[in-house]
Amino acid sequence: MSEHILKRHNKTLILYHIVCPAKYRQKVFTERVELSLQNICIEIGKRYEIHFVEIGSDEDRVHFLVQSVPILSPSRVVQIIKSITAKKIFKYNPEVKKLLWGAEFWTSGFYLNTVGQYGNETIIKKHVKEHFLRSCSQLKKIFIPFDRSYGHMLIRTA
Repeated sequence: MSEHILKRHNKTLILYHIVCPAKYRQKVFTERVELSLQNICIEIGKRYEIHFVEIGSDEDRVHFLVQSVPILSPSRVVQIIKSITAKKIFKYNPEVKKLLWGAEFWTSGFYLNTVGQYGNETIIKKHVKEHFLRSCSQLKKIFIPFDRSYGHMLIRTA
């Protein structure tokens, strides 16, 4: 299980689920390539503030569950992972380069989603709404939901 990262002025727990397909959806993830990938990710974790919680692969794509810090944007995390793993996999597994007809290991795209350790969107939405309603009752305000693009409206009742 992932732990909070404590810094001087903040405490964070940021998890991402990232899916990266191999170029042309080629089935390149053999046991040997998977082992190389895991070892490369351990090295990335030592150099950058990226902790690999889980790594799993199908034959043509890899799923990463990673934890990082707020200073690294999600796209930067993906860029670091994809660029370093591609170079190192080609270096340690030259047979993969032949399967992919060139110098690119990953497709240009990826899938990324945030993951919550303590709850999903519904639970957090309910929690925030409960705190909001509690503060509204203390301030004698009523909660009126309206158009989603504008959030919620507050009306004072004095």
